[in-house]
Amino acid sequence: MKIAIFSTQAYDRRFLDEALAAREERRHIELEYQEAALALHTVALAQGCDAVCAFVNDRLDAPVLEALHQLGVRAVLMRCAGFNNVDIEAAQRLGFFVARVPAYSPEAVAEHTLALILTLNRNTHRAYARVREGNFALDGLLGSNLHGKTAGVVGTGKIGLATARILKGFGCRVLGHDPFPAPEFGALGTMVDLPTLLAESDIVSLHCPLMDTTRHMINRHSLAGMKRGAMLVNTSRGALIDTPAVIAALKSRQLGFLAIDVYEQEGSLFFHDRSGDIIEDDVFQRLMTFPNVLVTGHQGFFTVEAMREIAEVTFENIECFVSGQSCANEVVP
Repeated sequence: MKIAIFSTQAYDRRFLDEALAAREERRHIELEYQEAALALHTVALAQGCDAVCAFVNDRLDAPVLEALHQLGVRAVLMRCAGFNNVDIEAAQRLGFFVARVPAYSPEAVAEHTLALILTLNRNTHRAYARVREGNFALDGLLGSNLHGKTAGVVGTGKIGLATARILKGFGCRVLGHDPFPAPEFGALGTMVDLPTLLAESDIVSLHCPLMDTTRHMINRHSLAGMKRGAMLVNTSRGALIDTPAVIAALKSRQLGFLAIDVYEQEGSLFFHDRSGDIIEDDVFQRLMTFPNVLVTGHQGFFTVEAMREIAEVTFENIECFVSGQSCANEVVP
């Protein structure tokens, strides 16, 4: 069996090759690595393959899926939890097997969330730059205690629960919101409606899937309902946030701090070295001018433990497809 791995980075090769070599029964699988992202103009790179393995910014809309089907590809393996970039109805119509990695080391993303909160709250990124230049002044670095603050966790899945546990450990009062609340959250905090969470939280952290009901859930209206000067953190999906509305809230000081690991238009930016390029995204560039904004390039998942789990579950999904067995990670409409 031959699989085309799109959007390949060196670390993808490392962990997928490691998982491939770990079991003798996987030796029949051949991986063909492609650095290019999957899109209509790169579909031909999957020629001769039985499956494609894609990542968060690969494109799997109906035209791409139809082109893949014409090449003989019959399986789409997402090496991530999100699948909003896959036209699932078109995939079903064409008879594709589609599977994802629904949960991989939720602590990896939760811990990165807290790293963003702590960095922005205590200005450690600015302090690091100052000290490197021999500047030991403290003016402009004043932070506040997390202990005693109210933290709102929007989405109480595995990552949201892991984040809530850490926040509770810091001594925060934890609020949660989820249309389908996890029973385990009751031991960590209090479930409330979204307007209440936004109004009472000093920190709001997003851990939601991207769907029609959550797209731009943080918008002009919801930002106006937040506690003035609060911190907003997004390590989930970029399009949960209406970025121009967030910029307006930062300018008016309604929003006090912003930390994001994801960005709605990240596809042309993230996972590549753009340091020698002119970045033409004016919205992103405006974000970068704020001293109270912290951006990382979608690295919340990026730990050894998470990468190993992603690779292992991806191969388990492949094995389900080959054997025709039912797959717990299969995505259906």
